[in-house]
Amino acid sequence: MQARHPNLTLTACILASSLAFIDGSVTNVALPAIGADLHATPAELQWTINAYMLPLSALLLIGGAAGDHFGRRRLLVLGIALFTAASIACAVAADLTLLLAARAVQGIGAAILLPNSLATLGHAFTGEARGKAIGTWAGVGAIAGAVGPPLGGWLVDAIGWRAIFYVNVPVALAAIFIAMRYVEESAEGDLPLDLPGAAAATLALGAITWALTLWSSHHALDAPVAIGLVTGALAIGLFLWVEHARGDRAMMPVAMFGSRAFAGLTLLTFLLYGALGGVLLLLPYVLIQAGGYSALHAGFALLPMPLGMGIASRVMGKVTARIGPRWPLTIGPLIVAIGFALLLRVDAGAPYWTSVFPGALAIAIGMASVAAPLTTAVLASVDETHTGTASGFNSAIARTGGLIATAIAGAVIAAAGAGLVSAFHMGALAGAAAAALSGVTAYLTLGEIRKPTQPPEGSARTSLR
Repeated sequence: MQARHPNLTLTACILASSLAFIDGSVTNVALPAIGADLHATPAELQWTINAYMLPLSALLLIGGAAGDHFGRRRLLVLGIALFTAASIACAVAADLTLLLAARAVQGIGAAILLPNSLATLGHAFTGEARGKAIGTWAGVGAIAGAVGPPLGGWLVDAIGWRAIFYVNVPVALAAIFIAMRYVEESAEGDLPLDLPGAAAATLALGAITWALTLWSSHHALDAPVAIGLVTGALAIGLFLWVEHARGDRAMMPVAMFGSRAFAGLTLLTFLLYGALGGVLLLLPYVLIQAGGYSALHAGFALLPMPLGMGIASRVMGKVTARIGPRWPLTIGPLIVAIGFALLLRVDAGAPYWTSVFPGALAIAIGMASVAAPLTTAVLASVDETHTGTASGFNSAIARTGGLIATAIAGAVIAAAGAGLVSAFHMGALAGAAAAALSGVTAYLTLGEIRKPTQPPEGSARTSLR
């Protein structure tokens, strides 16, 4: 049954998810200003990003499952409120420790609101209207991500880095008002929550991220790094054991990986979005620190990437409907790999239009070829009772890829002068290799997926990044 207020429901979900999408991109251009103001080292600056992404990637699945259990609208509003309170705490943080704590709470809020915004759409719309609503949600989310860097750069230059967190407040208040007044509640109260799985996943991601951050800043595989990696590996094993033991009650049912296509799409998402997250972090930092860009100009330098993705996503959705997802998901990442390789032209004195723009444009074209087909292809066709859990899985993989990339990126951030540009070039090459491998993975594993079909009324084919 269609929601009584479909357009207002869509508006509330877009406003809510835009908080997380904008915050995920706006902070990157503010890193140099935050570091200068709070006297943060390069390793500590990494944690400004990781403190947000760690709980976001680790708790997305449990956040979606909690919405299925307690009510999707209730959890949507809770996530928005938590995110907003944490944003205000970030804005007034007197030192780096308080900022990192507030960023972690922001990540928890985003992990709650993101899957429940998409699951709410899955419940509120049916049939063809559901696909259009999710397409609009994804397109506006991409545009919101595009607005983030230039908006953040302008705020940093004109007011200061703290202003980037205050802008969340009016958007959040509007989302809460519309959700409370017009969005209908939906829940499946008999679903159990996978708390042991969530705890094991959080421990695994936390240990591995901490170890990789130490390694990238110290450039040494010392005892703390080894302990962190071993702990993370053991926690991954524990997570897989817990999920296998819980069967269908797991937040990540292991049986899903019996599908060759699903396993391939998971690897593709991890590699491609990890590479993209790394370059979105490093490129503005290098442009500001080595190229002499202002924060505003560095923000505009990123604009072709998310803006091109948002504009072209609907077109690629139609193409995928005709030819299936295999070829777009093979060719798109290869174009992204070319874009990363073109970023080797970036250096301290090169003009934007010949050094940054060609690579950014190629990445935009390649990612536009990926976003809609990936959403269609991900094996997320589940019954109505698991829409929140399903919508969180692919996003968790994408965020985890970005989290690992950010931890490793400290090796670039820690460099200075000509060494910074050289280290960035190595990072661009690594991103190109990861993107190319994701394209090869799609070609080898997606042969069994044909042209997409309309999902039945009781299911939702959704993927969230």
